[in-house]
Amino acid sequence: MANSKRSLFQKRRMRVRNKLRKVNAGRVRLSVHRSNKNISVQLIDDVQGKTLAAASTLEKDLGMVGKNNVEAAAKVGAAIAERAKAAGVTEAYFDRGGFLFHGKVKALADAAREGGLKI
Repeated sequence: MANSKRSLFQKRRMRVRNKLRKVNAGRVRLSVHRSNKNISVQLIDDVQGKTLAAASTLEKDLGMVGKNNVEAAAKVGAAIAERAKAAGVTEAYFDRGGFLFHGKVKALADAAREGGLKI
């Protein structure tokens, strides 16, 4: 029987997450979630189980509410890099979840790198 789209996404997501767990040496995880209307990102410390910083297109101060395009992703990436500096985080592992690393996800990662976050 063929796998559903959702189950294939979950398999990809867990494969990425398990690889990160193997190489994670106490670094925080930059987790991305993309929906049809918005994109959000969190800096998560898995050791303590806490979210250190977050950014999303749902925030009104970014001016991108309801947008999910490459420009919005780049703005969110720059915002998370700025908030990471404020939280004292300089490097993180990029957890793309089950999303492919191109388009919006890649734009977010590139903007975070330009903002000074080492991914």
